[in-house]
Amino acid sequence: MDAFSIGPFLVSLPRVYALFAALMLLVASLVLLGLSRHRHVWWFNGTLISWLLGARLGHVLIHADSYAQAPLDILKFWQPGYHGLWGLLAAAIWTAWALRHHFLRLMGGIVLLVGCSALWLVLVTLKPLAGEMALDTMPELTLENLEGESVALRDLPGEHVLINLWATWCPPCLREMPLLEEIDTRDGVSVAVVNQGEELLQVVRYLDEQGLTFSYPLLDPQQQLMALVESPGLPTTLLFDGEGRLRERHVGELSRAQLEGWLGKQ
Repeated sequence: MDAFSIGPFLVSLPRVYALFAALMLLVASLVLLGLSRHRHVWWFNGTLISWLLGARLGHVLIHADSYAQAPLDILKFWQPGYHGLWGLLAAAIWTAWALRHHFLRLMGGIVLLVGCSALWLVLVTLKPLAGEMALDTMPELTLENLEGESVALRDLPGEHVLINLWATWCPPCLREMPLLEEIDTRDGVSVAVVNQGEELLQVVRYLDEQGLTFSYPLLDPQQQLMALVESPGLPTTLLFDGEGRLRERHVGELSRAQLEGWLGKQ
């Protein structure tokens, strides 16, 4: 599992790990740096802001082609897309400036930054809270499309098969729908948008009002797929290869750069 739910909200595990690393930095710096309260607050807040901005900027520059197609996505800070090394560099530069008059504290701050960044990297790599994946191949499940025809998920064609679990009441689901529609037009890619728990009329009305067309809009009124993949919430997106093997999984809103990374430039 790469996320868990708190009421209606989804919290990704990488962000939980980042919060834990930030708390470790806060505690260690309070104990070891010996800064006054005012200066510590100023340095620590600046460190967090500089890390976030630097990590976001680094990710955007690395995926410049994707963001050039939708520049406003740069400001969607809630989406995945942060580069840890760039964040560390930005935070180190801030620390060097903020503590420039205190060499030992400056060096201590840099060491703490590197240590907490390494901690975050280890947590993201080992994923101690993730547990095992519920499935690793395409489930044997048959659903109905909007015309009432049966569609077996294992029969979906394409080199890549993208399955998205969504609902009309889910704002992140609706925000990513135009991107999914665009991806659905690519050669070798099949996109199945599987509505969870809603009636046919509700789904058809939304898709028609938004002018959205998909190759495989499917209905899952009993939320069988959500149970099979043990998803904590919506949206949930799964990427399978042509052999039906699970390659990627994401709980939460997708970004264009993330999808480009999954599928490769075509």
